[in-house]
Amino acid sequence: MTKTPNPIDQHVGSRVRMRRVMLGLSQDKLGAALGLTFQQVQKYEKGTNRIGASRLQEISKILNVPPSFFFDGSPSAQEVNQPGFRDATPLRYVADFVTTAEGLQLNRAFAKIRDPKIRQRVVDLVCAISDSDGNLTPDSNRELAV
Repeated sequence: MTKTPNPIDQHVGSRVRMRRVMLGLSQDKLGAALGLTFQQVQKYEKGTNRIGASRLQEISKILNVPPSFFFDGSPSAQEVNQPGFRDATPLRYVADFVTTAEGLQLNRAFAKIRDPKIRQRVVDLVCAISDSDGNLTPDSNRELAV
């Protein structure tokens, strides 16, 4: 019987991964700073292994964030205990995307846009480009000029 990782452990791990990637730190380097292997860091980031309080404190110092950062947006105990919760992936895809090279590049570039109207136009553009199939129609390309 395979044990399913706890959603809170998965959330904390995904926040560790997100912050590590944002800083451009490899799993090897984080592991070395913690005195661990990169495989152990992988297990933490996937939520397979729980991160103890003292270890989380260490990680927060290395990644230069308060320990509370890792719990921001975490599911509540009430949500975790709902039937079917473990099957759902609430906002997990967002954390997974943000930690990709493209996600990080997009977020950094978007954050540099100072004009709120232009930021909104970029959001509108991305929403218009995406559809349920992820395909563009030839006509939709012409309508999307920013």
